[in-house]
Amino acid sequence: MTKARTQLALGFLLLAFAVGPLACRPRRSANEKRYPIKGKVVAVDTGDRMVTIAHEDIQGYMPAMTMPFKLKNEADLAMVKPGDQVTGTLVIDDLSSWVEITSIIEGGPPVSQNVDVPGEPKPGTDVPDFGLVNQDGKRIHLAQFRGKTLLITFVYTRCPQPDQCTLMSNNFAAIDQALQKQPETYDKTHLLTISFDPEYDTPKVLRSYGASHTGRYSDETFQHWEFASGSKDEVKGVAQFFGLRYYHDTESSDEQVIHSMRTAIIGPDGKVLKLYRGNEWKPEEILGEVRALTGAK
Repeated sequence: MTKARTQLALGFLLLAFAVGPLACRPRRSANEKRYPIKGKVVAVDTGDRMVTIAHEDIQGYMPAMTMPFKLKNEADLAMVKPGDQVTGTLVIDDLSSWVEITSIIEGGPPVSQNVDVPGEPKPGTDVPDFGLVNQDGKRIHLAQFRGKTLLITFVYTRCPQPDQCTLMSNNFAAIDQALQKQPETYDKTHLLTISFDPEYDTPKVLRSYGASHTGRYSDETFQHWEFASGSKDEVKGVAQFFGLRYYHDTESSDEQVIHSMRTAIIGPDGKVLKLYRGNEWKPEEILGEVRALTGAK
């Protein structure tokens, strides 16, 4: 670390000791799990408080991969930059997950904090005509949605974390409901939720899961918001294109899937317009992008 950054770290540490005894410290969740993490910082998003790390194997949790993590600590967020080598702790509880950084080794010269993450499509990239199977057991292809703004997100229905897959589905439900109030915009859009757990998330499971999120249950026709999966290779292909990484934890009693998150806006021309890496985006953000594309007010 440079002298300035070392002094900054020391300052935060002394401040923590000074106020620590006087402050009410948050209690750890009874279900909180902590794993050592080490890797290289690829990108930093200060607005969403996210850092993307190309990390080594996290023993007992997931293999090496590149994915975004949330930072809670202001000092961590202020100090870390792309290119740094970091070590710390990945913390996971019932409601969220985040990384606590314990050491930083400066990397090469400073680079943009909004750099592209390796393996992700850039805006303007053509989306391949991926084939999947929807909640009705019918084959669908992404090319069939050309001419409309297509919103895509990824989930698996057994996901236990409320701030991950459930949040993505709740956000899409809010978008779907908002668009219903704007018929012209509604007709120019389509929503697609893709499961990366095809063995469990069969069309029957996806139909039930989808209908529960739209709130229309047996009356749901899925004309505007579809839920799909496919073979392992089909799902892997579309996930990898969007930079999504997932791993089936075979040692977990509930067959948990460790995964990153991706949500994408595909323009009517079939090109990537915008890609969201984490769970910090809000329905209003995507609705704003959709209105801009469709010319709605």
